[in-house]
Amino acid sequence: VPRVPVPVEAGDGAVYAPLLTHDEQVDVLERLDFVLRNISELRKEVEELRNSLQHLAAEIVGEVRSHLEETQKVTRRRRFPFPRERSDSTGSSSIYFTASSGAANTDDGESEGGYTTANAESDYDRESERESEEGEDEVSCETVRTVRRDSLDLVNEDETRLILDSSLEEGLGQLLQQADRLHNGDEQEKREGFQLLLNNKLAYADQKDFLWRLARAHSDMCEITEDTDEKRSYASDGKEEMEIALQKWDQSAECHQWYAILCGQLSEHESIQKRIQTGYVFKEHIDKAIELKPEDPKSYYLLGRWCYQVSHLGWLEKKTASALFEAPPTATVQDALQNFLWVEELSPGFSKAGRVYIAKCYRDLGNNSAAVLWMNLASELPVNTKEDAESERELEEMRSV
Repeated sequence: VPRVPVPVEAGDGAVYAPLLTHDEQVDVLERLDFVLRNISELRKEVEELRNSLQHLAAEIVGEVRSHLEETQKVTRRRRFPFPRERSDSTGSSSIYFTASSGAANTDDGESEGGYTTANAESDYDRESERESEEGEDEVSCETVRTVRRDSLDLVNEDETRLILDSSLEEGLGQLLQQADRLHNGDEQEKREGFQLLLNNKLAYADQKDFLWRLARAHSDMCEITEDTDEKRSYASDGKEEMEIALQKWDQSAECHQWYAILCGQLSEHESIQKRIQTGYVFKEHIDKAIELKPEDPKSYYLLGRWCYQVSHLGWLEKKTASALFEAPPTATVQDALQNFLWVEELSPGFSKAGRVYIAKCYRDLGNNSAAVLWMNLASELPVNTKEDAESERELEEMRSV
């Protein structure tokens, strides 16, 4: 209790007298005791709240982990191969053309792990904000923030990144499987596949397997459309996608393969000089694709087509090539036949068009019996692509001769 000097007698001496009376001092002490008891009780409540929040956070993290594990198990059970569908189409009459590859597919899905984690954290944030708005004191707010940090620490940064990467990888895998399935379908499904890849370009533009499929979809659209300007636009855009991809993934056989195909499609709308220049580029990238992936039958099919068309170049094209280049492109029917036969070795019945080309090669070489044999073998395969339909018409013409 404060005291001040109060002179009660004359002279230099002074005595101290309390400013509060005894009753007032007792009242102040009682108030202080009441405040101290409340503070003690508040500390207990804060400690209980801290323990409850820690337990709640641990339960949330455990449920998230359990849900992610169950989702991954279900996803693995869902993965099963689909029957292979043939769509190795080129659909071009020039020496530079396009083709398509088949791939397995599973049902389209979406990872649920990332969504669950986001929900859990956002609910926790809203709960913390409501507690702050209700006027919780500074000590309680600090406790909540501490508990939140502790709960987040239960899932370390590396594990969180691993979960996110796994979720993105799974989403990409399902997207690519769906794109392959649509690519193997009819024209409407090819359009849907093209739009699907465009819609996901921002998310997966840095993924190799996504980019070459996007280029393949551009090639599909180039084949589907009848408008010349649209054909040129689709081929040009797809070629640009592959130019960017090859700067980063020069060791990708698919990137080289589809770059060659799109170069060929684009050259169909250009001069003889440009087509011949593109022929060198086409051959260079197909050879690179074979070097990187020698077991891929489509690359040999493309090379066989190139050899066959070069062996049948007209007089004007040969003169133009000789005038422009020191070493014009050269290939024989025998070269083409060897590539087509190797396709059958790697994948029997790879395409109806491939067997028709084998028959044409034998016919050009004068082996009519072998030509008839391969014509019959080609007739056994169904018409699945635009080029298959063209090959069917060629078979009818060959039989009528």
